[in-house]
Parts: sequence; C-alpha cells; structure tokens
Amino acid sequence: MLYSRQYFNSIRVLSVFSLCTKYLTNPPMNKNNSKVYYLLFFINILFLNPTAFSQELSDSLASKEAKTLYKNLYQLSKTHTIFGHQDDLAYGVNWKYEKRRSDIKDVVGDYPGIYGWDIGKIEHQSPLNIDKVPFNKMKKYIKQSYKRGGVITLSWHFDNPLTSGSSWDTTKNTVASILPGGVKHQLYITWLDNAAKFMGKLKGKHRTQIPILFRPFHEITGNWFWWGTDSSSPEEMKLIWRFTVDYLRNTKKLHNLIYVYNANNFGSEEEFLERYPGDDVVDVLSFDMYQFQLEDKLSFIQNVKNQAEILTKVGTEKNKMIAFAETGFEQIPDPTWWTQTLWEAIKDYPFSYVLVWRNAGFMPSINKSHYYGPYRGQTSSDDFIKFYQNEKTLFEKDLSQKNIYK
Repeated sequence: MLYSRQYFNSIRVLSVFSLCTKYLTNPPMNKNNSKVYYLLFFINILFLNPTAFSQELSDSLASKEAKTLYKNLYQLSKTHTIFGHQDDLAYGVNWKYEKRRSDIKDVVGDYPGIYGWDIGKIEHQSPLNIDKVPFNKMKKYIKQSYKRGGVITLSWHFDNPLTSGSSWDTTKNTVASILPGGVKHQLYITWLDNAAKFMGKLKGKHRTQIPILFRPFHEITGNWFWWGTDSSSPEEMKLIWRFTVDYLRNTKKLHNLIYVYNANNFGSEEEFLERYPGDDVVDVLSFDMYQFQLEDKLSFIQNVKNQAEILTKVGTEKNKMIAFAETGFEQIPDPTWWTQTLWEAIKDYPFSYVLVWRNAGFMPSINKSHYYGPYRGQTSSDDFIKFYQNEKTLFEKDLSQKNIYK
C-alpha cells in the first residue's frame, strides 16, 4: 500500500510538473489570465487537491459503463474533441430511413462519434418524436451506434405541461406548476415515467443499460422555452432540476444517465451559474451557440471563445467535463466553415464534444432547406474532409479503436 501511494504521488508530481512547464512556457494568455494564475492553479492541484485527477459521476450508484465512459471522455477531452450530429442515422438531405446511411458517412466514410436525439413527445407516449422520428427506430439506431462504439446524447423538447402548448410556449409559472405541490406536479411525474421507461430500455448486447448523456432543460439561460428566464426563477429551475434527477435516479433507478447542464448566451461566470442546481446533480457543463450570417464569422468565433473561457474555468474549478452541446450554420454557405470558423473557435479549449444540428432537408413549413452537417457535394464538404482528417477530431472509428466503454 505504501508503494502504491508513493508511486501515485510520483506520477502526480511528474504530471503536474510537465503541465506547469507547458503552461508557464506558453500559457493560453488572454487579458484575464497570467502566468501567476496558472502557477497557483497547478500548485493547488499538486499540494492541496489530490483528487483533482479523478473523475467521478455525480451518481454514486452510476453503472460501470457510465463511469467508464465518463472517465474516458474526460481523459480524451484533454487532447481531442468528438464530432457529433443530431438525428444522423434517421435522415439527411433528400433521403430518409435508409439502412446504414448518414450524410456524414457519405462525405468522409465514417459516422459521427456522438449521436444526438430528442425525446420530445415521449411525454404523451407518442410513437413519433418532435421531429417525426419513430421512437422504435430511434431505439434501434441508438443500440446500433452504441455497439459500434459511438456515444449517445438525448435532449427533451417537452410540451408545456401547464397549457399543453409547445416547448416555446413561455407562459409564466409553468415550472412552478410542476414542482411538488404544484397543480401539474402529478402530470410531470407521469411524463418522467414515460421518459424513464424509454431510457431504461436502451440496452446493449449483455442487457446492460446504455450510458446516456442526458441534457434536460437545455439552453437554460435563454428565454425561448417554458423553462427559460422569462418564465421561471433561478430557484424554481434549481428545484425542478434536482427533483427530476432525484426521481430518475432514486425512484426510477436509472443509473446510466450522465447529466448535462446546458446554457446559452451568457456573459459571465455568474450568469452561467445563476440556474446551476449543484455539483451533485450535474456531470457535464455545456453551452449552445449558432452562426446566422456570413458576416457574423468573427463575432461568432469570439463569442464562442469568450464563453469557452468561462466554461473552462468553471469546469476546472468543479472538476467537470465541458462540451459544445449544440451549434451550426444553417446550409453552411461558408466553404471553409469547418476548419476556419468552427475549429478556429474551439481548438484551444478542452471540449469533450461538439455537436451540430440535424439535416432535415427541405422543409415546406419554412420554405427552405434546413441542414447543419455537410452532405456529398455540399459547398463545405471538402473542408469537412479536412476537419475529419484533423488528428484532434474524433469520429466513430476512432472511438471504436479507443474502447471508450472499457
């Protein structure tokens, strides 16, 4: 036992010495940072915080697979970023439900490393989700990608429980209505039951539950959802988040969930954490941001960097993994967007993954084509190949080789 501790401490000293040398020689400088800051930070790790190198999920009963995935993702995030795509296997531009098809795979011969899906409408036990993807197909896609070594993340655009409106119905006091004692609390419990039933049935080859990066109440600092800043107070959101996690974890016994706290448009650490429910119910810190116009390139890059700085600092202090959970540029009109905009924005930060939104193709409801990933022949596809070839980006084949669930 004495030898093990000495060995561990020696490794820790060498690791921190190496990091100190790297960052003091060439620190990631900005107007708020200094060499002194980084020196003090590493001294704190070395002498005052011996557990800083470990990564543990907030759920003490988390499944072995979930624990292993989280530790491996965190370790990879120090040097790599996984690319993800929403609804990747279900449809793409000009196709739908074709076996083993993917717009991403059509371009680079490989699938994304992380797959995003949304369980909106599961609350009503609907056979189709909010984007009309059958839940039975979604379940198959999730199992297939997990078997190949991919990672799964779920968001939930659930309807407004107070008014029966959509996620974008920002009627005030909706969150208050689903808290314990609220007029819609029991309804919310049935919604959680329906979601838990679906997530609990996501199992791999040996009947073990597939680890899920679960991102409830996403874009929590925005004002466009019923759980947003115009419709609920910070205290209400903290309470409903904690109730939700407690119910899924302790009542429904789901121990395969890795909880992702997700913000949008924050300008300070205080704003990012204003609705933060606590370290014991959060595992990943993340934010969403999109580019909307070609002329927004430089401001997009700078805004991503500004928020990434905050996220990196908070993640380091809380010993939490960070992610760029949702982004993109609709129709990707910039032919070098992947390497000259997205990668330029994220390359200096330890994002575990970056996920772009779905490729829905032409949508009559908005009278235009709606897609965020490249497809064969698309303007940015050649640049995406360069993004794929970047040794620091990871796709499914990379993850399969790294055995992230073992």
